[in-house]
Amino acid sequence: MSEAKIKELRSDIDELNELMKQAKRKKVQDLLSLEIRKLETEWIKLKETENTSAAPMDVAPTTSTNVPVQNKRYQIKLNGYGWDQSDKYIKVFVTLKNVQSIPKEQVYCKLTDRSMELHVENLENKDYLLVINKLLEPISVEDSHWKQKTDMVVIFLAKSSPNKWSHVTQIEKKFEDQRNSRFKPDDMDTKDPQDSVMNLMRKMYETGDDEMKRMISKTMYESQHKKKTDVVADL
Repeated sequence: MSEAKIKELRSDIDELNELMKQAKRKKVQDLLSLEIRKLETEWIKLKETENTSAAPMDVAPTTSTNVPVQNKRYQIKLNGYGWDQSDKYIKVFVTLKNVQSIPKEQVYCKLTDRSMELHVENLENKDYLLVINKLLEPISVEDSHWKQKTDMVVIFLAKSSPNKWSHVTQIEKKFEDQRNSRFKPDDMDTKDPQDSVMNLMRKMYETGDDEMKRMISKTMYESQHKKKTDVVADL
């Protein structure tokens, strides 16, 4: 059951990321970004629950080869991440396949008391960058750290005070407060992630341009058709 839900969440996240690439309006991009992070967080928590029996592994740097890389690298800016918190830390989870295979010095963070940048250099000939500005609360740079794990980087942002964070950034909190004042609380925060995605796309359809509307109509049609096919298969 949990494995099926993990796969379903991953499919929803991938589909929302595709919509993010097409979105042109700022409000639509903010809406998508917030929903992606919610689903990424749920996906990370389910993956961690599934892997509780596995002990955490320290990643040793791999031996670099003597063959120089000739291809030009290009940078990919990351938007999606999951997060969790304890009394001491805000934990940011960034999924990157095979990130455990590169030396530790190629994975690092630049931190201030209100921002973080994750840099991953030369992972399969690509550089990755995740920037999070305007953190909800100040952090302690000296007490923060990060770790490479299998297909994932975890950044431990040390809280300056043990307050519980409702969001990672001030912008997300402001955006969600505005959204909650416009929509009913249960419009998007349903128990079923698939229903949440469908409600989100309906809201986007109302505010999107012609290209966005065509893409959303196609996505919603395919999703509804898949549901009907699954029902018939179960009979």
